[in-house]
Amino acid sequence: MTFTLPAPLGAPVEDGAPPAAGVRPQAPDMITFAGHAAARLRRTDAVLYELLNREAARQNSTLMMVAASSVADPSVLACGGSTLGNLTAEGYPGGRYHAGCSVADEIERLAIERACAAFSAQDAIVQPHSGSSANLAVLTALLAPGDTLLGLDLDCGGHLTHGSPASVSGRYYNAVGYRLTPEGLLDYDRIRDLALAHRPKLIVCGASAYPRSIDFARFREIADETNAYLLADISHIAGLVAAGLHPSPVDHAHITTTSTYKQLYGPRGGLILLGRDARKSGPERGTLASTMRRAVFPFTQGTPDLASVAAKARALDFVAGPEFAELAKRLADGAQAIAERLSERGLRLVTGGTDTHMVLIDLRPAGLTGDVAEQALESCGIVVNRNRVPGDTTPVRTTAGLRLGSNTLAARGMDRNAAGECADLVADVLDALRAGSGVLPAEARAAARARVDGLCARHPLPGYLS
Repeated sequence: MTFTLPAPLGAPVEDGAPPAAGVRPQAPDMITFAGHAAARLRRTDAVLYELLNREAARQNSTLMMVAASSVADPSVLACGGSTLGNLTAEGYPGGRYHAGCSVADEIERLAIERACAAFSAQDAIVQPHSGSSANLAVLTALLAPGDTLLGLDLDCGGHLTHGSPASVSGRYYNAVGYRLTPEGLLDYDRIRDLALAHRPKLIVCGASAYPRSIDFARFREIADETNAYLLADISHIAGLVAAGLHPSPVDHAHITTTSTYKQLYGPRGGLILLGRDARKSGPERGTLASTMRRAVFPFTQGTPDLASVAAKARALDFVAGPEFAELAKRLADGAQAIAERLSERGLRLVTGGTDTHMVLIDLRPAGLTGDVAEQALESCGIVVNRNRVPGDTTPVRTTAGLRLGSNTLAARGMDRNAAGECADLVADVLDALRAGSGVLPAEARAAARARVDGLCARHPLPGYLS
């Protein structure tokens, strides 16, 4: 079984002889170039080549159940490894600060068009290097140092860029956190009370570890009542939003941000989306859309990664198609199956279930910690991540919970039954870990590893085997 490298299109070819004198060499097409590049890497840096090959093999032979992960199609990775990486192109299409950008302009315009189509947006900025970069660009554009920001607390499922003191967002701004109910749900009345009391200039909705639907319309009502901007961070649910399986914030929030590698199955990167407020006046000169554009360049970023922009364009084309709708439905169904099976197996779930791709396990009733459980599962080929849960008093590197997601399982083509098998595997390992007083018996590890191998063989990563 042979695994491809990150740019796996085409068969490897050796370097050809140099062109004859006076003959202009013909530029290879992308497929030839990708195969040529892989062959060149193998010949010139065998150590790195082997490491990359091992990583590809590891990914195909493990069950990736990290909610923040997915798997990009090889065509997306080929774009990310293309010659666009050689280009310096500060600025935006039609207004670059460097020559030689005519093709890059077409590519960025295509990415913008596809982002708008996928999310029914009025405008999009496709240059942010990550979802965090997108969030920080929005914050710096709308807030002055010391202004008040209202966001979900980190231990309740918020993100670092939503006001955590570990982040710029919590150090440069007056960050006020809202929390969840004892059942782990958003309390919109309490959020309104906090907004009225603190009068934030910006309210952030969206989360990194919240498994239920978010009422973006209610958040906009609160923002309008308190004269605040509303930022919706949909990095974890962007695919469900694009597929119509979760309410969209694009016309409720003033600005919507997302990463492109989680549920959009794209490259590492971010997007800023604007809906009905795109052409309204911004806080300074111009429209809100032009304010966001300036916030990315030149305020917080320099030259864009045009190879990543091309990869976003490729991924967003897939997002707009019928196959993605089927994939999104499969990931939502898979998460439901995982939640149902784990509950049947006696594990406590935060909020009792899920409306998204995400399932949060509270390990406290099982007498386990997130770090121990994460390590035990990884030793069996099951990759999850430790995560804090509401009311968690453990250190941040320990945690009292686990966060699971179905993005990569869905990409493998796993239906509800296969997702349920994955949940049983998780429950079996946790049961064995608990019976072993925090130590996973070797026979339990071997049995789980064999079952993982079987599931991965039946559901290989699409497009990654040559």
